[in-house]
Amino acid sequence: MSLPRSLPEDGRGLTRLAAAATVAGLVVGAGAWLLGRAGVAHAAWGATIAIVLLPLLFEVVASLRRGEVGVDVIALFAMAGSLALGEYLAGAVIALMLSGGEMLEIYAAGRARKELSALLERAPRVVHRYEDHHLAEPALEEVRPGDRLLVKPGEIVPVDGLLEEGSQEGATAVLDESALTGESVPVERHAGERVRSGVVNAGGPFDLRAVTSAAESTYAAILRLVREAETSRAPFVRLADRYALVFLPVTLVVAGLAWALSGDPVRALAVLVVATPCPLILAAPVAFVSGISRAARRGVIVKGGAAIEALARAKILLLDKTGTLTSGVPKVTRIEAFAEVSAEEILRHAAALDQVSPHVLAASIVAAAHQRGLRLPFPSDVQERLGQGIEGTVGGRRVTLGKADWIAGGAPLPPAAAALRWETAERGLSNVFVGLDGVLAGALVLEDHLRDESAATLKALRRLGIGRIVMLTGDHRPVAEQVGRAVGTDAVEAECSPAGKVEAVRRERRAGPVVMVGDGINDAPALAAADVGVAMGARGATASSEAADVVILQDRLDRLTDAFAIARRARAIALQSVLAGMGLSVAAMIVAAAGFLPPLSGALFQEAIDVAVILNALRALGGGRSEADRPAP
Repeated sequence: MSLPRSLPEDGRGLTRLAAAATVAGLVVGAGAWLLGRAGVAHAAWGATIAIVLLPLLFEVVASLRRGEVGVDVIALFAMAGSLALGEYLAGAVIALMLSGGEMLEIYAAGRARKELSALLERAPRVVHRYEDHHLAEPALEEVRPGDRLLVKPGEIVPVDGLLEEGSQEGATAVLDESALTGESVPVERHAGERVRSGVVNAGGPFDLRAVTSAAESTYAAILRLVREAETSRAPFVRLADRYALVFLPVTLVVAGLAWALSGDPVRALAVLVVATPCPLILAAPVAFVSGISRAARRGVIVKGGAAIEALARAKILLLDKTGTLTSGVPKVTRIEAFAEVSAEEILRHAAALDQVSPHVLAASIVAAAHQRGLRLPFPSDVQERLGQGIEGTVGGRRVTLGKADWIAGGAPLPPAAAALRWETAERGLSNVFVGLDGVLAGALVLEDHLRDESAATLKALRRLGIGRIVMLTGDHRPVAEQVGRAVGTDAVEAECSPAGKVEAVRRERRAGPVVMVGDGINDAPALAAADVGVAMGARGATASSEAADVVILQDRLDRLTDAFAIARRARAIALQSVLAGMGLSVAAMIVAAAGFLPPLSGALFQEAIDVAVILNALRALGGGRSEADRPAP
């Protein structure tokens, strides 16, 4: 029995047709039997068996030619035996069990993948672009960075962009980000803020300046992740297949002994009927796909069953500091003036120039100016100095931002500037020095704060079974250890390069499965080296998201707790379904071998087991209160 996701649409159509034909054959045979036409009934049930038996025979022969032996051999023997022994109704029920089992599997997996399918179906399709003072509707693929777009009410944002000043409804947009974050409450975005593709305009129309093409947008990256999630197969599923293959010779031995000891071949047939290991084949994939779908509903994309199964087994957690335990968005906390100029003037000139800067701190400086209500003129004659800073003209004054030595032009730094540079380096803070008309006038100090939920998240993860938590960072050791104590890590690896992070992952893997969490490009090698890489992907498509096995779409670390809880529940349900289903099958084999379970009753019993394990596996779609939700003791 193959997994439904491996079936093309025409294959699924044949499965539906076979299921309908087996039902029809059973009904016709039952009607004929009630009318006393036993010969017609046997012919109808025999035809029902043939509808499933012949394709199965070709499939088994093809597998044998490839050197593969599948558990479908048991079903093949059972149906062939029912024809040979005249147990036509039992054989027809087996045929219904196989075709109906595949139908149940298709239905269950389809329901389980509902959230992933919803992400694929709601991909942006409409775009409005300003062209020569009129609106055009180009193909989505034609949108380029720098294009000015209009997003109408109810439309999906087509590409990543910045909300424009002077939008149709002012400088504020109301957005439904539930598809990306799992949060149902609309959020407001203001002029200059980044808006991600895939969110829905829940307010009035607004203008957007594209910063990516459609192929490079957040939603396009998410769709690639979803497709990976749909095509991956879990190690647990493969393990289930191996267990099923071990089960085959055991079944044949028990059936042979039942026949030899009783002299009745019907007993052997009864053993074969109840031995078809559908619970083992069906339960694991349905449970894992259900878990993947539930995670998607919470704003977490898991790239397939392999990732969710490994996440469930992990006991060691490694986390990058910046952007993971901290917000990853430094904020201006101090403004220092070294010359006869106000702190407000320093910020206004710095923010005005940073409006056109691609530097990682530029957006934070501009945001600080907006928060203080400063009006920012647009700079001119802007030049980027690689590795040094940026310079340009703002309101008639020459403004330079960057390193203190470059701005000072080789002259000695003012004592206040030198002291500030030393202090920020020691405390792990960021600084941006500001020059006005060739004079080092001041500096901005920026700090990346810990997330509010960091400490609570790590406590919740320990309750879920994580035994060791290590923080990796490029910061100096005193700063790193201070952060580690604040959030409650077991160890801190400071001054780590990307290669150092990879080495730390490999070292920890000697003790057990490792989960690595990060958000930056420099984290990508470590994410790839871990058993499970988790990327904080809220800021768009990055190398870390591509290297990761799990991507958290919302900028919230506590979603990591959800991912662990969902993975552990899915694996527990898969194990429960497999063990319970196989246990019932083994018990039924013993009863059948003893002569107390005839083939027809055994077939009906096995069908009930199949339905039960699939319904149980679907419990991974939801669930009660998890350990992660419970308060700390």
